[in-house]
Amino acid sequence: MARQLPYHAMVEIFRRFRDAEPEPKGELEHVNAFTLLVAVALSAQATDAGVNKATRALFQVADTPQKMLDLGEERLVEHIRTIGLFRNKAKNVMKLSRLLVEEYGGEVPSSRAALQSLPGVGRKTANVVLNMWWGFPAQAVDTHIFRVGNRSGIAPGRDVDAVERAIEDNVPAEFQRHAHHWLILHGRYTCVARKPKCPACLIRDLCAFEDKTVEPPPKPAKRTQA
Repeated sequence: MARQLPYHAMVEIFRRFRDAEPEPKGELEHVNAFTLLVAVALSAQATDAGVNKATRALFQVADTPQKMLDLGEERLVEHIRTIGLFRNKAKNVMKLSRLLVEEYGGEVPSSRAALQSLPGVGRKTANVVLNMWWGFPAQAVDTHIFRVGNRSGIAPGRDVDAVERAIEDNVPAEFQRHAHHWLILHGRYTCVARKPKCPACLIRDLCAFEDKTVEPPPKPAKRTQA
């Protein structure tokens, strides 16, 4: 675990992230708050691409809690069976849809506590919905952010809650809204788990990771016989 980077380094890191991608977007496809909530709930232990493939047809027929209830659990299962833990996730989607209809008038609530009261919705899922739909500077810490935060010194912490607090405490306010998206994308495409792409990293000179990868030496040219 790297030490927490100082303020001026944090400013420069997030300035570079912002310059490279001023308006980062989540990769889960959705059309409203409900479909976003369902997509995020389905994405646990699954890839965004896999969830998108399963939900494109689903959201055409069930884009509200009532429509999801009308669809029914078995037909929902047919749509999402390519996603890991699909049966348990289908049960939770049906339960949360019923609660949304009965307790919230069919609307997705906009507080973290209310969201976390729904079946299958943990803090990370709630934070994603709060951030992506309402623009609230909530920090949804996944494996990518946990890895990047600890490797780089941007947000070190022994568990996801500690990393979330480190982001909230140390990322300058003007970068808070998009911080978790920048960090997710950085972890997904550059600071990858097995062999981080340090030579291509735009914050390489500021990152505290001691085991940075290096460019492989050029291969010697083949000799040709005269």
